[in-house]
Amino acid sequence: MAKILISDSLDPSGLSLFKEAGVEVHQLTAEERPRLPEILADYEALVVRSSTQVTADLMKAGKKLKVVGRAGIGVDNVDVAAATELGILVVNAPTANLMSATEHTFALLLSLARRVPEADASMKAGEWNRKLTGVELQGKTLGVIGFGRIGQRVADRARGFEMKVVAYDPFLDAAAARKMDVELLPLDDLLARADVITFHTPLTKESRNLLNRERIAKMKKGALVVNCGRGGVIDEEALLEALESGHLGGAALDVFAEEPPKDLRLVRHKKVVATPHLGAQTAEAQERISIETAQMVLAALSGSPEVAAVNGPFPSQRKAD
Repeated sequence: MAKILISDSLDPSGLSLFKEAGVEVHQLTAEERPRLPEILADYEALVVRSSTQVTADLMKAGKKLKVVGRAGIGVDNVDVAAATELGILVVNAPTANLMSATEHTFALLLSLARRVPEADASMKAGEWNRKLTGVELQGKTLGVIGFGRIGQRVADRARGFEMKVVAYDPFLDAAAARKMDVELLPLDDLLARADVITFHTPLTKESRNLLNRERIAKMKKGALVVNCGRGGVIDEEALLEALESGHLGGAALDVFAEEPPKDLRLVRHKKVVATPHLGAQTAEAQERISIETAQMVLAALSGSPEVAAVNGPFPSQRKAD
C-alpha cells in the first residue's frame, strides 16, 4: 500500500479520493513539522501547497519518495531540477485555479480603479465622501504580461469592458498571437502604451524584478499596476518610489516578494490595494486543486502515462536506498 504524506492543508475532497483509492495518508501536524525530513523517509509521495519548501535535501531525506504533488499551479517552492536529478516526479494542478485567479485580477483592478477599499473605509468611519473620483476601464489599454491560460482569460474579460488588449510573452509566437486576436509587443513598447499592466508570469531568473526602476520610467504617467500572479516579478522598492512621486496612479497586489511581507510601506500606501495571496482562495478552486492534485499523485504512483508532470525525462533511475 502506497503511503502519502501531506505537509500543508488540503481540501477534504482530495483526501476522500486518497481514501477511496486505499492508500495510507498522514497529515503532518504542527508538532511534527520540525521532523519532516525524518518522517518523509517512510513515504512514497509528498503533497504540499506553498508553505513547505521542497528542497534537494528534503527530497534526499525521502528515501522512498517517488512523487511530489504541488497543490496549485506554481512550483516555485519545489526544487524541480533536484527532483529530476533524483528521479522524483513533480506533478501539480495546472488548471484548478485559472478562473479564481482571473476573477481576482479583475476584483483588484476594479477596486483600484474605483477606489473601493478607500470608499468602504470612509463609510465605515461614518463619512460620506463623494470626492473619491476613480477612472473607467472603457477605452483604456490593458497590457498583459504573460499570455498563458490566465492571461488569455483576463484578456477575454477585458474586452468585455471594452478595453484594448496588448500582450508580452517571449514564449508566444506572432502566428499564435494572431489566432488569439491579440497584438504581441516587446515589453518596453507594451509599457509605453498600456494604461494598466497585469502580470501572469511565473517567477524565474529572467522574470525576477521584470518591472524595475528603468522600465517603470517608460510607463505612462498615472498608469496602474496589477499583480495577481507571482511575487518577485516587480521591484517593490522601485514601485513604491513611483507611487510616491506620482508617476504611477496606483497598484493592486495579491502577491509579494516576501510573504507575508515584513516591510509594510507598500501595503499601507494610500494608492495600493493589497490582499494576502488570495488568487486561488475560492471554495470552488480549493476543491478543484485538491481533487486535481490527488488525481495526479495517484496516477503517478500507479505509473499511468496520463500524468501532467512538471519535470522529466530523468537522467537515470533512482537507486533504492
